[in-house]
Amino acid sequence: MPSLLDPLTIREVTFPNRIVMSPMCMYACKEEDGKVNDWHLVHYTSRAVGQVGLIIVEASAVQANGRISAQDLGIWSDEHIEGLRRLVEMVHAQGARIGIQLAHAGRKATVSGAIAPSAVPFSEAYAVPDEMTQEDIRKTIKAFADAARRAELAGFDVVEIHAAHGYLINEFLSPLTNKRLDGYGENIIGRYRFLEEIIDAVRHVWTKPLFVRISAHEYHKDGNTLETFIDYARRMKSQGVDLIDCSSGAVVPADINLFPGYQVPYAEAIRQSAGIATGAVGLITEPAHAEDIVRNHRADLVLLGRELLRDPYWPLRASKELHADIPVPKSYVRSW
Repeated sequence: MPSLLDPLTIREVTFPNRIVMSPMCMYACKEEDGKVNDWHLVHYTSRAVGQVGLIIVEASAVQANGRISAQDLGIWSDEHIEGLRRLVEMVHAQGARIGIQLAHAGRKATVSGAIAPSAVPFSEAYAVPDEMTQEDIRKTIKAFADAARRAELAGFDVVEIHAAHGYLINEFLSPLTNKRLDGYGENIIGRYRFLEEIIDAVRHVWTKPLFVRISAHEYHKDGNTLETFIDYARRMKSQGVDLIDCSSGAVVPADINLFPGYQVPYAEAIRQSAGIATGAVGLITEPAHAEDIVRNHRADLVLLGRELLRDPYWPLRASKELHADIPVPKSYVRSW
């Protein structure tokens, strides 16, 4: 039986354990340049010291107009590679693996020039986005591929495509936000086409593990459901995606019943029905809960978000509670 603290190998990349730092926006870039600074180096490396097996860097914009905020990290330019490479080197030095989430905010961008599959705003608080032309679509697909190439040059171990939380790719996937009639909409196949072409373009330049984050339920009677995403997951697997990171919601404003592990059933169902590895996320805070998810094959990785903001050394606590050995940084042995 697998354990939370067992290693996992995907495409010849071995993660020292199944604990993952979920990508979380830090809004810490200066001067709207999207570049890594000291905050990012300290923030992410401290979780590597804490023995997180895989750290996924926050949503990093593949185009400048695709930022959620003006303080987001970027990967739209070769000028971003140097800082990202330094971050990768520091995390690797502590024995952890590191990935980056490639993102475009679409209609939820708060910078100028917001674009979307259809000219429908997220809410009254957001600007009406420009409906994307065929040329906009081609340029954005290329931007994802260019970002994956930069991730390779920076030395990342994993690329995750952000297709969740109501951002651009999710907007194409959802009938709630995609009203197009040109082959990138109309039905499930058309709505999937944008993500399909992004995956193919990324896979052309990226041979390491490829994850996709999804919103597996949209909490709306006319939106996508788990059954839709089981179908999408099968399609992604056939394209060479290695793992589906299963979140939910945020496509349209909705009230969600939150409780520990509320999204785990999505990861479990997609894993079983589509035959693809999954990551579970959603108010998972206790080691015993995370251990249960892995040991009972509900997901292959457990992603922690705010719990790792509160406790960068959560994996060390988990090793004590689960009575398992885990490497302890040499400088910390005397306290252990």
